Amino acid sequence: MWMLAFSFFSATAQISFKTGSVQLDTDLNTINARASADFGAFKTDMKLSYNVSEKSIEYMTGNLNMGFGEVYLALEIAKITRKPLNDVLVCYETHKSKGWGYIAKQMGIKPGSAEFHQLKNSANSKKGKGAGKKQSKGKGKKH
Repeated sequence: MWMLAFSFFSATAQISFKTGSVQLDTDLNTINARASADFGAFKTDMKLSYNVSEKSIEYMTGNLNMGFGEVYLALEIAKITRKPLNDVLVCYETHKSKGWGYIAKQMGIKPGSAEFHQLKNSANSKKGKGAGKKQSKGKGKKH
């Protein structure tokens, strides 16, 4: 069972998003793996976080064949740039072979900009959603 779970994660970890950031690509692969394990929780999180319909999420994963990390990226780019999701999806369809770094630039997010750092930080925090809280091993207050 463990080997099956490991090989499943390894298969999803092979995706290259071409964002221009190794850390962002890694975080997106973590989002992919967690969403693959619980698509229902992923859809709920996206619906609540981005006020997007389930139909839109299913369109992106089904019709556009987007991975879960790509769905997240499209929604986050639309949020950061304040552009309609449809504009991001049109750009994705036109330029997906060039990668998400290129798509983000086309949508107005420049490498190294505050918006790019916001995108990276948001992905980093989103990857842990639904994972449960880890117990801190800090010293804390002594009684």
